[in-house]
Amino acid sequence: MGTDLHELLRSLRVWDVALPSFDPTTAPADPLPLFTAWFAEAVAAGQTEPHTMSLATSDEEGRPDVRTVMLHGADADGWAFATHATSRKGRQLAARPYAALGFYWPAQGRQVRVRGPVTLAPSEESAADLHARSTGALAAALTGRQSQVLGSLEELARESEAAWQRAGREPDAPVPTWTLYRIRPDEVEFFQGDARRQHVRLNYRRTEEGWAKELLWP
Repeated sequence: MGTDLHELLRSLRVWDVALPSFDPTTAPADPLPLFTAWFAEAVAAGQTEPHTMSLATSDEEGRPDVRTVMLHGADADGWAFATHATSRKGRQLAARPYAALGFYWPAQGRQVRVRGPVTLAPSEESAADLHARSTGALAAALTGRQSQVLGSLEELARESEAAWQRAGREPDAPVPTWTLYRIRPDEVEFFQGDARRQHVRLNYRRTEEGWAKELLWP
């Protein structure tokens, strides 16, 4: 018996939890402290994998693309993530070095959106980022060929097993294509959901004088 997708969609409810309040008048002058606080609160609320985020890029023709990646850090230099420079997103960022991030933490009905130009970290910093992670992360990076056509799952199993063995033997094994990227945001928006749909949206916009804050209609 088939599933009626539309009926299933209509049966779902959002934010069936107590949502926190957000007073934008108390927000700091810079978006980073607020992001750090919201991230810590998402962790404390038991949000599953709060460090995952949607990364949106576009190709040479301007066609959009999106996928879920992990946040590697956020500081005064920007929000960081990593991938192979030869991957699809790596090639897209080389062609159009501008991207957007989207965090969604349903445990609290919160979203954070970040967008701006993208820069590459020095190779030494990219290598340090990779080797500070788990053996599995290194093995995945050593497997390489991300986004290329795969002949079979058996081929993947062989290459992955070899990569795991090498990662165990050589925890500092080099992966030249592994690259740490940073988005230096032009805008950072904080969205607090409300059960009565009176959502609060606070947008930080970079100006020559610093950050400007503005409320947006939901």
